[in-house]
Amino acid sequence: MDTNTHRPTATRRTKKIVIGAVAAAALAAGTFGAVSASAAAPAAKPAAQQADASQRNLTTSTHLTVAAATKAATAALDAARKENQRVSVAVVDRNGNTVVTLRGDGAGPQSYESAERKAFTAVSWNATTSVLAGRLAQAPNLKDIPGTLFLAGGAPVQAQGAPIAGIGVAGAPSGDLDEKFAQAGVAALAK
Repeated sequence: MDTNTHRPTATRRTKKIVIGAVAAAALAAGTFGAVSASAAAPAAKPAAQQADASQRNLTTSTHLTVAAATKAATAALDAARKENQRVSVAVVDRNGNTVVTLRGDGAGPQSYESAERKAFTAVSWNATTSVLAGRLAQAPNLKDIPGTLFLAGGAPVQAQGAPIAGIGVAGAPSGDLDEKFAQAGVAALAK
């Protein structure tokens, strides 16, 4: 074999391999780009169906605004401060969801949750928790309802006779004081 004739054949083979590799790389890049482009394109979403419920399928309810709940909680906390009491105050909506909670300076750690539970109890039964505590003699199982606390210190907030919120106060040495401060919060909403 002549080395001069071998080289051109080897060079041609090398060129064919290089050209084939370049073509394969270009094909692969094109396929990858097409797959990437289709993956990035958002899928067509079906048109959303609209359904308007008729008026007979709806109810409306009244809720305190955050500003009103804050006003009530602040009034209750201020009433407690005037008597040098360290309390926590909670305001819950008609569904028992906490809207505002204020923990007064120096209030005990248990007062925060107790205030929320008293507020929840008051709005749930549309009565002060001191009245509800008296009902335990006839129905002792009431105290077993989750989230409730049948100690004085909770007062309902009403609109047209229906409960729309509850205010709970906890931390004073007696439930009577807690309830007095909760009532101060209710009274602030009438102003």
